[in-house]
Amino acid sequence: MNRKANVIRETNETRISLSLDLDGTGKSSLDTGICFFDHMLDGFARHGLFDLEVTCHGDIQVDSHHSIEDTGIVLGTAIKQAVGDKNGIRRYGSFMLPMDEALAICAIDLSGRPYLVYDARFTHDRCGEMDTQMAKEFFYAVSYAAGMNLHLKVPYGENDHHIMEAMFKAFAKALDMATGFDGRITDVLSTKGVL
Repeated sequence: MNRKANVIRETNETRISLSLDLDGTGKSSLDTGICFFDHMLDGFARHGLFDLEVTCHGDIQVDSHHSIEDTGIVLGTAIKQAVGDKNGIRRYGSFMLPMDEALAICAIDLSGRPYLVYDARFTHDRCGEMDTQMAKEFFYAVSYAAGMNLHLKVPYGENDHHIMEAMFKAFAKALDMATGFDGRITDVLSTKGVL
């Protein structure tokens, strides 16, 4: 089964090309123009065992908003395409990920119904060149473009880098679980018969 997607999105603010392989080995090639964001996407790919390539040319002279939000839209679209009809997948995934003093909790339902519940706080406005408030915008964009119910919570943490990285890695592990196959599931895991 080929669970890959290639998505291109061009607007007046960004030009993004992204390829995703859900059944990869964690390889990535990333160039968003925002080094800290590349670092987060690398953690997502490596810990979810997804192969991910992203090139983004955005208006970062303004700020990081459009590039990060639009990358979220494109990644969510790619996830939706790569998952396909969802036959045989677990649908749900959750993970609790510690990173030093920080703890991130992520739960996912690939229900086709988008929703984001987000509870995380940062002590500074930026990590590197990435605005910390853009974490919420990124995950919102992913959840709505993918049609996923996504819950992210950081109950505690002090170092913003650790908080952000724990969130991206927890999301990766939960998504890997949700998109994984279970041999006992022969069609779509839903009483409706469709997701």
